[in-house]
Amino acid sequence: MTKVDEILAQKSLHYEKIDRFMAFRMFEKYKEQIALKPIIHIVGTNGKGSTGRFLAQLLENLAFKVGHYTSPHILNFKERFYLNHNIVSDTLLDLTHEKLTDIFKEDLKKISYFEYATFLAAVLFRDCDFVIFEAGLGGEYDATSVFERRLSIFTKIGYDHMHILGNKLEQIARTKLKTMAKKALISNEQEKIVLDLAQKIAWLKGADLRLNKAFEDEDLNKEFEKYALDYALPQFLKHNLSLALNACLLLNSKEEVLKALKKLKNLNLAGRCQKISENLFIDVGHNEMAALALREYFKGQKIILVYNSYLDKEIFKILQILKPIIDTIRIYKYFNEDRKPANELIFKIAQELNLRCEMFKGIDLKEKTLVFGSFILVEKFLKEYCDKR
Repeated sequence: MTKVDEILAQKSLHYEKIDRFMAFRMFEKYKEQIALKPIIHIVGTNGKGSTGRFLAQLLENLAFKVGHYTSPHILNFKERFYLNHNIVSDTLLDLTHEKLTDIFKEDLKKISYFEYATFLAAVLFRDCDFVIFEAGLGGEYDATSVFERRLSIFTKIGYDHMHILGNKLEQIARTKLKTMAKKALISNEQEKIVLDLAQKIAWLKGADLRLNKAFEDEDLNKEFEKYALDYALPQFLKHNLSLALNACLLLNSKEEVLKALKKLKNLNLAGRCQKISENLFIDVGHNEMAALALREYFKGQKIILVYNSYLDKEIFKILQILKPIIDTIRIYKYFNEDRKPANELIFKIAQELNLRCEMFKGIDLKEKTLVFGSFILVEKFLKEYCDKR
């Protein structure tokens, strides 16, 4: 067990049990010792991880040193930290933990799992030219919001974590948009109420808010379309790449961005509509927006849906969205000591929607199968799948 694993075992993953102002107090106390450059802050409901990683890879193609902090992880905690074109090593993470311990000392025990990860990223990336931080939950009180921001990027904002953020889209959007920096970019795939609120907050803050849009430069647009075709990007990843490119244009010249795009390799991020084998796909989305993207991606096909969810998710709405592409739902049972999966409820909802539903017993690689749900579901499935392979 690494030193990082040891400290994580003592940390809470429960948002409800976390003091939302702890990270702000700790930052005020130790900010001189952390000394992180202003960050690129990515906030939203869906698409944060892929937008951030596309942007990191583009900036790396221009010879910048880039750190990208994302969450949660699938198989290993270190997946949250991307540096020098790859996930960091256990050795580097342990060395960074020692540096953070020297700064925080006994206060390290006071901060939560996510706060610890966030401050670990801050120490890890303090020598980078560009630092990209993905907000964990909401925005306004998120641990990533304690740092000075050079650019805010708002991905699609929708309903999620409603038991914490509120039941109205305006409430959810407000807590995310209030993190807006003086320079900001927002996805154009938003409800009108979200865009209107963004404009109002930008005016109140005196921020330069840009709307994500098609590329005016013919060469850049041509290269963008070529990349999307070459890598068979689903529509949602194509949109997230456009957001990353427009963010890159706010930080670099058009000529430099075009050069970065021409060098861009495949998205180096697991779990986003990822093809594991010929007929096996995984996706860590767990809300209605993710379901809509997958329905579009598998349009005209019928799939086996390996699925489970927590009780606080909009299970009926998600399965209703996916119904046109579902052949059979197979419930993947797993144990989580903190939150109870919705095994029985899924059976009931499937019956209401007239969908075939059974317990998961194994994978038939001849069937087109999508493993869809939380990071924990995908993690447990992949560990089982890899063990059997």
